[in-house]
Amino acid sequence: MALQGTCREIGDVAVIDFSGKITLGEGSAVLRKVVRDLIANGRRKILFDLSDVDYIDSSGIGEMVAAYTAVRSADGELKIIHLTRRVHDILQITRLFTVFDVQSDEASALRSFRGSA
Repeated sequence: MALQGTCREIGDVAVIDFSGKITLGEGSAVLRKVVRDLIANGRRKILFDLSDVDYIDSSGIGEMVAAYTAVRSADGELKIIHLTRRVHDILQITRLFTVFDVQSDEASALRSFRGSA
């Protein structure tokens, strides 16, 4: 299934609910476009909900790192919630689990953003 991203806003945080696969081609392009559009529109607090992402390949990992870097370069924060077992394992294997700010649930993630209530 191709990657889809649905954006919703909770206060000043943009929450993107992704579903599908983050893979070479369309999947990584969708992720890239969503993040670039949010940054271009002044969004600096971004939360990825990956509960419906069942697969991520090396290109997808690269795109996630690029998204993280782009958000940080814009003086923003990117956090991730609801990793599936498979995506969690991939982040562990690649040692990116320590790079990304992975939160346990949406409420704690929203509280953890700088300057959020």
